[in-house]
Amino acid sequence: MAVCFLVFSNWKISQRRAEFRVQIEAFKKGIQVLEEKNAQLRAGISQTGKESYWEEKIRQEGYKKPGEEQVVVLPPEKNKETKTETGKSFWQRFLEKIGF
Repeated sequence: MAVCFLVFSNWKISQRRAEFRVQIEAFKKGIQVLEEKNAQLRAGISQTGKESYWEEKIRQEGYKKPGEEQVVVLPPEKNKETKTETGKSFWQRFLEKIGF
């Protein structure tokens, strides 16, 4: 009976050890991800000390230097044919003019 108890206890301990190993690996991966993010944040912090970084941020907000002109490029409108009062599109009128 004592042997069965020891075998069962050993088996339970082995299961717990395996569970802990899985948790340790998950924690190691989490630490690695956090260290990479930390490195990215530190690089970003070092960039904020540069004047060119702040100039770019300010320009993204729409500000300009004195004497400069600002150009805004609008996206193209959706391609839609304009129709006249008669309901004919530009291309239909064009083909009629050239004799088709």
